[in-house]
Amino acid sequence: MDSKFDLVVIGAGPGGYTAAIKAADLGMNVAVIEKDNVGGTCLNRGCIPTKTLIHSTELLNELKNCENIGINVDRVTFDIKKIHERKDEVVGRLRLGIEGLFKSRGISLFRGTAKILSANRIEIWQETENIEINTDKILIATGSKPIRPLIPGIDLKGVITSDELLEMNETLPKSLTIIGGGVIGVEFATIYNALGCEVTIIEAMDRILPTMDKEISQNLTMILKKRGIIINTSARVEKIVKEETLSIQYNHKEKDCTVNAQVVLVAIGRKANIDSLFAENFSVEMQKNAIVVNNKFETSVKGIYAVGDVIAGGIQLAHAASAQGINAVLMMNGKKPQFDLNMVPSCIYTSPEISSVGITQEEAKGSEVNVKCGKFSTLSNGRSMISSQERGFVKTVFDHDSKVLLGAQMMCANATDMISEFTTAIINKLTYENLSAVIRPHPTYNENISEAIENSFGVSIHTISKK
Repeated sequence: MDSKFDLVVIGAGPGGYTAAIKAADLGMNVAVIEKDNVGGTCLNRGCIPTKTLIHSTELLNELKNCENIGINVDRVTFDIKKIHERKDEVVGRLRLGIEGLFKSRGISLFRGTAKILSANRIEIWQETENIEINTDKILIATGSKPIRPLIPGIDLKGVITSDELLEMNETLPKSLTIIGGGVIGVEFATIYNALGCEVTIIEAMDRILPTMDKEISQNLTMILKKRGIIINTSARVEKIVKEETLSIQYNHKEKDCTVNAQVVLVAIGRKANIDSLFAENFSVEMQKNAIVVNNKFETSVKGIYAVGDVIAGGIQLAHAASAQGINAVLMMNGKKPQFDLNMVPSCIYTSPEISSVGITQEEAKGSEVNVKCGKFSTLSNGRSMISSQERGFVKTVFDHDSKVLLGAQMMCANATDMISEFTTAIINKLTYENLSAVIRPHPTYNENISEAIENSFGVSIHTISKK
């Protein structure tokens, strides 16, 4: 195996492995260093395993409610061990796929922990030996890890992060309290509620999903509460005490409260995974323990680049990291970047799904942008009725004068698939006329898009007239 490379990528997550493949396709001699399994957090401890569990629980809910559509099932049960086995099978197959892509391109894969000694030298700590390799360029893509806040009792047994919760594949807690009502928190709340677990969410901000459109937060709150999930917002955890179960003591609107649970999930966010990455006498510029990069993703040290969750001010999304990795490799080879990183869609896999891209109506008001907004309730959509979907909506935000689309928010079935149409429209500065000219087939969820677009300018066919 070579010890001198054109590019060494540290981390085989979405940002790292896509960058490595693109670099190899451009003719670079590439190595990847990964201390764990290829695929990173997304494949092994995030996107893929959680979405596999969500798929299982959605089917479970459909079976429990199938009498409503004329199908009788005498007894619906589930096997938590087999649900997790299915999750592990999906993860394993995708992991093998990435390794196969490496082999097909001659990418060298080193198993071990990387330590950057200089701009051109990396030490790899392996089980039996340490080796050094040389390289012209380095790309850091080590991802992120869960944040554990400084709360008394945070280290008690049973207080875990999403990584450990995904490993609980043979037992199901009767009660789960989730600290944090962001994306990770609400997705796990959806999963464990469907499995019959008593779920409580404690969120410090005044609403769950505080970075999303306010109406999305309000609507999801109503749906989750209807399913029996207890949600406490504007609440701060003071400490966790071990009694017969775990006792979570928190302050809710100036009132001291307590909730007991078998398991506590800490889901307040993630931070850059850069511990011990650099030698003692060598580093790059940092900002709040994350790596500072320029518009080419190059750090303060020439020849060292970084993408994904490790960079300061970045978006912690797998598809954003992948796009950054590919753009970085293209630019380091003197080519134009492929992706427009100004418009990254966000997706949440609750039921109904949530997706968003561009600006919201609230953000437009804050920036004094004059906009025309449209909204359509999916309760009026034929396909949504057929599939017994819960309440949802599609919202659009257009520039008032140019009629160019500026943003869209969706909370409905298949929202995470359909958001790409809006992303394409925003990047290409498509107008109301461009988008309203499209015939979307019937009956489909996509018809909601047509109605929301038309409603922005008051001509939606399936909206009751205000005249």
